[in-house]
Amino acid sequence: MNSTKIIWQKWSVAFKVMPVIILVTILKFLSHKFGFEIMELNALFTSLVAGTIFLIGFLITGVLSDYKESEKIPSELTASLKSLFDDAYTIYKSKNSATAHQFIEFQKSFIKPLMDWFYKKERTKSMLDRISAMNEFFVELDKEGIQPAYIVKMKNEQNNIRKMILRIDTVRDTDFIGSAYAIVEAMGFLTALGLIVMKIEPFYASLFFTLLVTFLITYMVFLIRDLDNPFDYGVNGEGGTEISLKPLHDHKSALKDFK
Repeated sequence: MNSTKIIWQKWSVAFKVMPVIILVTILKFLSHKFGFEIMELNALFTSLVAGTIFLIGFLITGVLSDYKESEKIPSELTASLKSLFDDAYTIYKSKNSATAHQFIEFQKSFIKPLMDWFYKKERTKSMLDRISAMNEFFVELDKEGIQPAYIVKMKNEQNNIRKMILRIDTVRDTDFIGSAYAIVEAMGFLTALGLIVMKIEPFYASLFFTLLVTFLITYMVFLIRDLDNPFDYGVNGEGGTEISLKPLHDHKSALKDFK
C-alpha cells in the first residue's frame, strides 16, 4: 500500500499529462494521414521552442524559491504550538493554575480545526478568532500573578502562529505571475500545434519528437502549477507536491496522548 502511494506521488504529474499526450498522438496521426503536415523544420520554430524553455525556467525559479520558504512553515508552526503547550504545562505544574489547565485543554481542541483549515473545511477568519481567543487566558494568567516573562513569551508565540496562518492563506490564494502562465501555456500550445503539422521524415521519428517535446513542456507547466500552491490539501490531500504536515500530525497525536 505504501509503495503504491509513493509511486502515485512520484508520477502523479505524469499521469495528469497523459490525456494531452494521447490527444496529440491522435492529432499527429490524423495530420499525417490526411496530408496536413504543411510545415518544414526551420530556425524560427526552434527559437520558439527555446523561448518556451526559457520562460519555463524563469517560472520554476520563482516558484521554487517560494516553495522552499513554504516548506519551513509546518515545522515552525508546530514549534510555536509546542512552545505554547510547554509554557502552559510548566505554569500548571509549578503554580497549580486552573487557567493554565484550561489553556492546555484549549490547545488540545485548537489542533483539530487547524487541520480542518488546511483542508479548507474551516474559514481563515474562524482560525484568527480562535487565535485571538488566547488573549482571555493571558489576561487570567496575569491576574493570577504569573511572571510577565511567561505571558510575553506566549504572546510572541501567539503572534507567530497568526503570522504563519496569514502567510499560508496568502500563498494558497495567490498565483505566481498569472500573465507569465498565460504566455507559457500559449507558447506550449503553439509548439505542439507546430509539431503536429510539421513534416519530418521518417514519420515515427517525427511522432517521437512531437510527443517528447509536448510531454516535457506540458509536464513542466503542470508541475509549476502544483508547486505554486504547496498547501492545496483540499484537492490533492497530502501527496504529490504538497508540503508534508507530519509535524502537525505528530503534535496532534502527542496532545491526544496527554492526560
